[in-house]
Amino acid sequence: MNQSVLEPNGAEAERIADLALMLFGGAAIIFFGVMALAAASVWGGVSVRRAIASERMIVAAGIAFPVITLTALLFYSLWLMRANIQGNATPPAGRIEVAAEQWWWRITYVEPDGRRISEANELRLPVGREVELVLTSPDVIHSLWIPAIGGKLDMIPGRTNRMRVSIDGPGIYRGQCAEYCGGPHALMAFDVIALEATEFDAWVRGDVAGGSTETVRGRGIFEESGCGSCHAVRGANASGLVGPDLSRVGGRRTIAAGTLPTSRENLTRFIVDGQSIKPGNLMPPFGLFAAEDVDAISAYLMSLQ
Repeated sequence: MNQSVLEPNGAEAERIADLALMLFGGAAIIFFGVMALAAASVWGGVSVRRAIASERMIVAAGIAFPVITLTALLFYSLWLMRANIQGNATPPAGRIEVAAEQWWWRITYVEPDGRRISEANELRLPVGREVELVLTSPDVIHSLWIPAIGGKLDMIPGRTNRMRVSIDGPGIYRGQCAEYCGGPHALMAFDVIALEATEFDAWVRGDVAGGSTETVRGRGIFEESGCGSCHAVRGANASGLVGPDLSRVGGRRTIAAGTLPTSRENLTRFIVDGQSIKPGNLMPPFGLFAAEDVDAISAYLMSLQ
């Protein structure tokens, strides 16, 4: 899974990668230059050491060179990132609201007709379209960072920040919270799945699947046990907003915000004792369920795709 600034797959990420490579290259040249001066100071002749210690060298290498170099880097970086600074007057092709919560991601796809599709912990984006991410936080400061797609942007309580992203080709990338937000901050990640535009449209408008005998029993236990007071599932008696939306949890690559691969076994483990998997998360353990009941709930959740 791509989580490297140096493997960009978007316009902004490419600019950041170019700037990073230029800085790395410049830093390497300066490093070797300093090492050469240090070697000359130790092993060079008297005249060489006298020249290195002269006032002219100190002014040139210690004052003039840093001022010129840093000024050039500043103007180059401003020129390179000018598109980010100037903004874009063209309206985005889509809008996705991302709310960072302790310690997961609430994601809402906003359709042109105003319809809102709630998801969680997995961001899907259309290839070739510029999408606006509307970033908020209801609790503490978080930061959204998808290295292969763009720079990071803080998510601050009481403030709405906006980020535009575009992806050049399909693939799977990793995003994460880049600002320490307490507790299991290190386990607050998410997958970014880039789909061809037509495939993305079909996924957004798709219905929730599922319906075998076992999953029907699991749905009954899920609803009767009050799971819907915290979690939402479209089409079921579950509209809670405290925890992640589970409408298509079975189709996600991971559960618990990137902590475990999605599987029936891992869902069972997390329901019974999620604290042993992601310490500090806000879901209490549910060891009161009989083994066959929690297994039925897991089967139901896996069917939601």
